[in-house]
Order: sequence, then structure tokens, then C-alpha cells
Amino acid sequence: MSRTDRIKPCERCSKTAPILYRVKHEVGGKWIFVCPECWTAVSENNPFYAYGGTWKSRKK
Repeated sequence: MSRTDRIKPCERCSKTAPILYRVKHEVGGKWIFVCPECWTAVSENNPFYAYGGTWKSRKK
């Protein structure tokens, strides 16, 4: 099988990254994908933070 490289931007800073994290970070918020840098900002000391999985650009 071949691998496919995919592209998806961070929904906070719009930078593309090979790994994004699916998170909620606001009360009643929707799921968004954030890069590792933005993930640190939204997850630290946030009572509304919820982790929903990891998205990777390389898919089998």
C-alpha cells in the first residue's frame, strides 16, 4: 500500500503541521484541530479543555 501526505491547517494560527490535535477549549465549544504550539496554549490551566485525538498528515 502507498502512503498519502495530507495537508490541514491549524484552526487557531492557520499554520500547517504534520500532527494536529483535536480539542475543545471553550465552554460549549466545537471540536477544532490545533498545532502543537497552539495546543499548549489552549490546554494549560483550562477547565474546558478536552482532548479528542490526533490527526497525522501521513496516512497508511
